[in-house]
Amino acid sequence: MQSFKQALRDVFPFVVMCVGMFIALLDIQIVASSLQDIGGGLSASRDQIGWVQTSYLIAEIVMIPLSGWLTRVFSTRWLFTASAAGFTATSMLCGIAWNIESMIVFRALQGLLGASMIPTVFTSSFHYFQGQRRVYSAAVIGTIASIAPTLGPVIGGWITDTLNWHWLFYINLFPGLVVTILVPLLVKIDEPDLKLLKEADYPGIVLMAIGLGTLEYVLEEGSRWNWFDDSTIKTCAYVSAVAGVLFLIRSLTFERPVADLRAFANRNFSVGCFLSFITGVSIFSTIYLTPLFLGYVRGFSAWDTGVAIFSTGAASLAGVPVYIALARRFDTRWLMMFGLACFGVAMWSYSFITHDWGRAELLVPQLLRGFPQVFVVAPAVNLGLGSLPAERLKYASGLFNMMRNLGGAVGIAACSAILNDRTNLHFLRIASNLTPSNGAMNKLMEGMTLRYGAILGSTEAGHAAALKQLWRLAYREASTMAYADAFRAIMIACVIATLLVPLMRNVAAPSAPSGGGH
Repeated sequence: MQSFKQALRDVFPFVVMCVGMFIALLDIQIVASSLQDIGGGLSASRDQIGWVQTSYLIAEIVMIPLSGWLTRVFSTRWLFTASAAGFTATSMLCGIAWNIESMIVFRALQGLLGASMIPTVFTSSFHYFQGQRRVYSAAVIGTIASIAPTLGPVIGGWITDTLNWHWLFYINLFPGLVVTILVPLLVKIDEPDLKLLKEADYPGIVLMAIGLGTLEYVLEEGSRWNWFDDSTIKTCAYVSAVAGVLFLIRSLTFERPVADLRAFANRNFSVGCFLSFITGVSIFSTIYLTPLFLGYVRGFSAWDTGVAIFSTGAASLAGVPVYIALARRFDTRWLMMFGLACFGVAMWSYSFITHDWGRAELLVPQLLRGFPQVFVVAPAVNLGLGSLPAERLKYASGLFNMMRNLGGAVGIAACSAILNDRTNLHFLRIASNLTPSNGAMNKLMEGMTLRYGAILGSTEAGHAAALKQLWRLAYREASTMAYADAFRAIMIACVIATLLVPLMRNVAAPSAPSGGGH
């Protein structure tokens, strides 16, 4: 009975914190799947509406690596409470935003204030769970990290089709309020140390914020503005590089840096961060590509798209008990290799995509993608973070989570570039074969000319309509082939990551952080 009460004291606070992490991760994809509806409601242009997502991601990626230092200053309890309260309040503000400018400001605040909930859950799991019980906590974290972004388009599509865009933000209010109330009552991990505010590396914080913020802007907006052909993108890239180098020098020479880059000297942590980066590339890029294909090539609505990709989330949940059972018997490095290899096979199966793929055709690739996600994320948490001493864990967790988010940004940017460049290339190749000597094309054009001519009332108008339709068909096929190329690129990244897993050492569970956490 005593052990049950102890387990409950450990599990319940962790579950409450996981709810906060879940809504923070879910919010990104819920909003991303419904940007057009938000833009329509706020009378925003296409260029403006992109900033609803970009402002959030810039603020989030700046705050995540700062979370370790902030935890030591304010304690896990009060940082998480402030993060949950800020996220909830700014969700309300986003829901009542009156124009695009106010929405962008509120989204930036939402990303800034809510970001700390994500890495704090990672470090807290090492406090609450020891030994074999860490298999369960890592599986829960891995499931949340993979399934929340997957469910985003499903939930976002349902909200958009049945309610209105305001509820994309109002949905956060109840769980956010519950987390804000319960965390200060339940979570008792460490104590605040406000003296650290006097010793903080404020120049390092500024350099990191400038470097990461401008890098995220380049990655998010680069493809839209044709990369370095745009002066703003080029300037931001230079600023990011200079600030990054200065931050690196500052962090390695200052006695108390805000981000513990020396943790990369630990082989497990450095390899784990790279694998976390590849995981971000794989998960977020696929979440980006699949709804994009279904929306633009197939013409699916937000709800139809969400239903079509729901199987990925179901497969992710099905993989959790299997992973837990296997992780208690086998080396988790082999399980991680299986997960990455299976994800690579899924990307290979995606590469056979055609323009008429829908829910049925996507089922097997999505099952292959969803099932192994926990096999990829959970071992990286235990092997990468679990190899570090407790006093370095908080700082390192921010870097670890930043790498996954950065991987997602890089992956989406790379896939956007692939789609743009390869669509043009495939279109030119297809167009070069659409000549008068192509008998199949001539037959198709004759049929379409007659059909459109009968509708429009003249042969000339019918021929013009047939040419336009031929262009659409060629572009559709070129676009579909470009999606296949993007999936192959992700497959290559998964293969590389699979081969790197054996570089990690199997680690024993480190001791739990002390009560003070200092």
